[in-house]
Amino acid sequence: MARQSDRGGRRNRGRQIDGVLLLDKPAGMTSNAALQVAKRLFDANKAGHTGSLDPLATGVLPLCFGEATKFSQYLLDADKQYQTRIKLGVTTDSGDADGQITGEMPVPEITAELLEAALEQFRGVIDQIPSMFSALKVNGQPLYKLARQGIEIERKARQVTVYELVLEEFSADEVQLRVTCSKGTYIRTIAEDLGKVLGCGAHVIALRRLSAGPFSLERSITLAQLEALKSDVGLAALDDTLLPAAAAVSDWPAVELPVVTAAYFKQGQAVQIARAPTSGWVRIFSEATNDQDIEFLGVGEILEDGRVTPRRLVASA
Repeated sequence: MARQSDRGGRRNRGRQIDGVLLLDKPAGMTSNAALQVAKRLFDANKAGHTGSLDPLATGVLPLCFGEATKFSQYLLDADKQYQTRIKLGVTTDSGDADGQITGEMPVPEITAELLEAALEQFRGVIDQIPSMFSALKVNGQPLYKLARQGIEIERKARQVTVYELVLEEFSADEVQLRVTCSKGTYIRTIAEDLGKVLGCGAHVIALRRLSAGPFSLERSITLAQLEALKSDVGLAALDDTLLPAAAAVSDWPAVELPVVTAAYFKQGQAVQIARAPTSGWVRIFSEATNDQDIEFLGVGEILEDGRVTPRRLVASA
């Protein structure tokens, strides 16, 4: 959704539009590069992505524009699902096909039983040591930048959760998996650790994100499709591809406030709500009136006394 600029006489740096774009990121492009292309296509004033995908990876990359950027953190924290293809018998310095080969080893005879026994070690709550080629920052510096300088530093293991790890298919030296996991899970690390368990080494040769939080690949659009749409129909047509800012938290419970109560909430005050959840975070709307449709106000948290307090409000609120 586009809204009128409030920058007064300042130089126009793009349209102030709000919403979430579900981008199907292409291979060979960084998440930030994909973001910048989309931002240019939309002529958007403000945009951000919700967690990096490796250049090799494709798939769901939610991009937030305008007011929706206030809720990007919640998508960053969301669970993800991936499909990955792993090459056995070859290791690389980055753990994926973009890296330099560091070793080659014979692959044992692969059976479904052997793979399932190995994969069982990576289901549930597991410890992972982040790759030196990850975007994880140490003292403000992404690890991959240090790795490219030949610098390796000690990384602490982190707990992540692999909710589902499905063996989809395999051959003599390749394995395809579907992984549903918590934030911060590194698929390349699963590949490398699987190679260690099998005694032959391994690395990721393909990675596709199938979902991120409430968003699935089926609802995503490519940069090529956006460019064609803009060329054929015009800039306004791109706005129709955006989901509302509230979509970023669409899997949270929703609460509607009466207009009078909503006015207090907009001022940053905690308010009492009938039939609200007893705990946790909720998305807040002001109920529809004769003059106005239902309005997304932001997100709030249920307090111990049952009131809901604002945590993040949209500008219109």
